Amino acid sequence: MEGSSGDGPGAPVTLAKWKNDFSRAFQYYLDRSTPYPARRWLGTLGGALIYILRVYLLQGFYIVTYGIAIYLLNLLIGFLSPIADPEIEGASLPTRGSDEFKPFIRRLPEFKFWYSITKAICIAFAMTYFSFFDVPVFWPILLFYWIVLFSLTMKRQIMHMIKYKYIPFNIGKQVRALCFIMFSLLLFYLMNIEY
Repeated sequence: MEGSSGDGPGAPVTLAKWKNDFSRAFQYYLDRSTPYPARRWLGTLGGALIYILRVYLLQGFYIVTYGIAIYLLNLLIGFLSPIADPEIEGASLPTRGSDEFKPFIRRLPEFKFWYSITKAICIAFAMTYFSFFDVPVFWPILLFYWIVLFSLTMKRQIMHMIKYKYIPFNIGKQVRALCFIMFSLLLFYLMNIEY
């Protein structure tokens, strides 16, 4: 009697095989996209614009948008931070002749940063299809609070960059001094904003 239904012992094996095949195909295409960062980011930007358009047209899901914005801010801080915090471990200068000096290694690598952002946008987009995520709020307050939070967080991050003299982008020696000056000017501007 057990083998007569369609949910017999073969069904879990078929589901596991399908899941394994899907996982392999997904990983294959993910690996193939690794050498094309500009295309990956353009695709993510397109997905973000579609999400923003959907939220705008639905006139709702502001809590979901606020949640994704906070998550993206957290990812950005990880992307801009070094893996070894100079405040705790000191400067990462070589101590022996055989040590290799690595000026900046990110806490969150670019590929993982992109993948996390893309996954978050896809999840938020899927959440817009369920009405119980549409909590009524006064969205300008959320927007104002996020802008204040972003400004304070970036101010602290830029002060950390200036204090320990690192720039989290590989831009070459010619442009490095210009970027450091631009970061300093941005920090000066943020310090003079009154909240």
